[in-house]
Amino acid sequence: MQDFSQFIREVPDFPKPGILFKDITPLLGNPAAFHKVIDAFARHYKYEAIDVVTGTEARGFILGAALAYRLGVGFVPIRKSGKLPYETHEVTYDLEYGYDVVAIHQDACPKDSRVLVCDDVLATGGTLAASIALVEKLKGRVVGIAVLIELLALNGREKIPNHDIFSLIKY
Repeated sequence: MQDFSQFIREVPDFPKPGILFKDITPLLGNPAAFHKVIDAFARHYKYEAIDVVTGTEARGFILGAALAYRLGVGFVPIRKSGKLPYETHEVTYDLEYGYDVVAIHQDACPKDSRVLVCDDVLATGGTLAASIALVEKLKGRVVGIAVLIELLALNGREKIPNHDIFSLIKY
């Protein structure tokens, strides 16, 4: 597998002092690298029956929508509170630098849908745990979690036990 870390830019003190932000925009701007990332995810899940891919705002939208297209399934956005125009379920979660609220449309996926949750980074696990909770409120079944980057030192996997997590870059 290709080393995609060469396309990740580190931005110190963003969004606040002490955070070393992993910026994926150089990877997204490189057509060959972006294509290979989506292909790597698709290869990993090609034998998994998936009905829908979720992507969490905002960078998870980019990866999740491209992956849903590549897999030939629907895409469901998980957005920040107040951004979806229809009836929603919401979950509050902790970030490594604060807290946030995410929402999903109440009719985003049918009961027993097989859902692949996609996001850009697994850090403390709060965002992914919230995304999983939203899918489960809809009675969907999370069949996997695809992330571009996993920050191992933050132990995010501990917040989402019993789920298959596939990450392409580990720091």
